[in-house]
Amino acid sequence: MSHNHRISNRNEKRTLIVIIFTVIAMFAEIVYGYFTNSMALLADGYHMGTHALALGLTFAAYILMRKFNTEKIGTLAGYTSSLFLGFTGLWIIAEAVHRFFNPLEIRFEEAIIVAIIGLIVNVVCILIMECKHHHEIDYNFKAAYLHILADALTSILAIGALFAGKYFHFIYFDPLIGILGGILILKWAAGLLKDTVVILIDLKPKFGE
Repeated sequence: MSHNHRISNRNEKRTLIVIIFTVIAMFAEIVYGYFTNSMALLADGYHMGTHALALGLTFAAYILMRKFNTEKIGTLAGYTSSLFLGFTGLWIIAEAVHRFFNPLEIRFEEAIIVAIIGLIVNVVCILIMECKHHHEIDYNFKAAYLHILADALTSILAIGALFAGKYFHFIYFDPLIGILGGILILKWAAGLLKDTVVILIDLKPKFGE
């Protein structure tokens, strides 16, 4: 078995474990996001949902890579995941803008507890997937890693927004944090999209660059 295949097999197992954690946290955050009227928490939950789909795509790509013995399938999956990531960022921004002009009463205590649980799940998943060297040569795995990293970011922002609303009564902080998170996610998606497109179309720099 080649070095790249060993890395792919290891990353495939890590991805499956992370999918399980992500799906559980996703359901918890969506349900409690609706129950507590927290845009930050709801956005984080739906964000996890798109990541669960993207992670599923990552896992499927590893299976196809074994069957057809080509690394480009993983890069194509990374490209597709970057699109998922971009659409997620746009949705979060649109929903946050809507909530900015149509605020709802938030049940802060329940929302904070679930957001912290979501963050813990994200941190565990990051620790499972953390291996910078593998990210550099496996865009499929890098895409999955960025999805989880984006989940952790939105969880942190959601917790900050909820605390600000609870203790400082700044209700607009919740949608503002949603907009900020969406912009950062779009930036990550653009970077991954650029990296994968270069490989998929075999784009090479001009001589001397």
